[in-house]
Amino acid sequence: MSQATDYVHGYSAREGARLSDQAAALAGMLHAGTRYAPGSRVLEVGCGTGAQTVILAGNSPAAEFTSVDVSGRSIAEAERRVTLAGCENVRFLQADIFRLPFRPSRFDHVFVCFVLEHLSDPAGALAALMTVLKPGGSLTVIEGDHGSAYFHPASEQARRAIQCLIDLQQHAGGDSLIGRRLYPLLVQAGYRDVQVTPLVAYADGSRPDLADAITLKTFTAMVEGVADQALGEGLIDAASWSAGIRDLRRAADDDGTFCYTFFKAVASR
Repeated sequence: MSQATDYVHGYSAREGARLSDQAAALAGMLHAGTRYAPGSRVLEVGCGTGAQTVILAGNSPAAEFTSVDVSGRSIAEAERRVTLAGCENVRFLQADIFRLPFRPSRFDHVFVCFVLEHLSDPAGALAALMTVLKPGGSLTVIEGDHGSAYFHPASEQARRAIQCLIDLQQHAGGDSLIGRRLYPLLVQAGYRDVQVTPLVAYADGSRPDLADAITLKTFTAMVEGVADQALGEGLIDAASWSAGIRDLRRAADDDGTFCYTFFKAVASR
């Protein structure tokens, strides 16, 4: 049994679409500066359905990517996406982050995006990744922090809906507030030259495209996705949940605003 938690968002087609929308909306921000030299061997851990894989492989077409995930279903979808995108520099493998089937120091670089938040032992995962990374190689980690979400108009019911997602992920052994912990986690794991950059996603009425992509299709859709669990576990009543989702969607209106912070860490072994 791995130290991975149950994936709180599930594996539905809707969740796959949300991940794709999220990746497309945030590609310029999250992947800025992430390029790998020709011939570099790069390990992407927790590739999921390949939403980030397509961007990585497209940005560094001469690098060699190995993308792994614990879910065979996700791997199949990732392979389909990469094929459709015409990327020929990626191979996929079903594998557990805590039992990676690679020799020590196999990779020049490791990339991890939205994975540590779902693990009950993120420190152990970082230690496992260090074993397959070459001395001097780089590790890039990107995580969100649901506690960083701010919006207008303010809504206590929207806050309660977001807290349901935070609580559900905690109950499953994960941490949706992990973005703020990246620096100490990496330092304690023994990585060097750790640099963490906050990446703020902001949308208002002047950019309805961003409001649609970030406020609605990325964040609100993520919260909406745990409705059955939140109601089933009695974390919130149906009326309050509906009101909270309504108010989150209200932040995408012409006079609404939404702000969320991602954290991108780059370190070396």
